[in-house]
Amino acid sequence: VQLQASGGGLVQPGGSLRLSCVATGSGFTFDDYAIGWFRQGPGKEREGIAVISPSGNIPLYVDSVKGRFTISRDNAKNTVWLQMNSLKAEDTAVYYCAGADSAFNFEVEDYDIWGQGTQVTVSS
Repeated sequence: VQLQASGGGLVQPGGSLRLSCVATGSGFTFDDYAIGWFRQGPGKEREGIAVISPSGNIPLYVDSVKGRFTISRDNAKNTVWLQMNSLKAEDTAVYYCAGADSAFNFEVEDYDIWGQGTQVTVSS
C-alpha cells in the first residue's frame, strides 16, 4: 500500500493550495485508517497539523492552522484533501500524509503508512 501526496507549490502569502493524498495498493482498507497531514519546515521537527477520523466525520486541527485549513476525505475515492487558505510564510514546509489504524492524534510515531511528501512554499 502507498500514500501519494500531491498539490504543493509556490504561493504568495494569503493564497490558497489544495493538497491531495491518494491511497493505492492492495491489502489496505482505507476507511479503517485515520489519515493525518504532517509537515516539516526547514530545521524543524515533523509536526502533525490535521487529522481526520476513518469515517470522515471528525476532523482535528492544531491551533496554528485552525480556521485556515480544512481536512476532508472521500473513502470511495481513497482520497484525503487538505484545503489551505490564508497561507503564511511560516506554513512553508514539506507536507506529508500518513495513515494510522489504531490512533487518532498528531503523534508521528503512531502513524505507520507514509506518503513521500509535497513541498509547499509561501513567499512573495
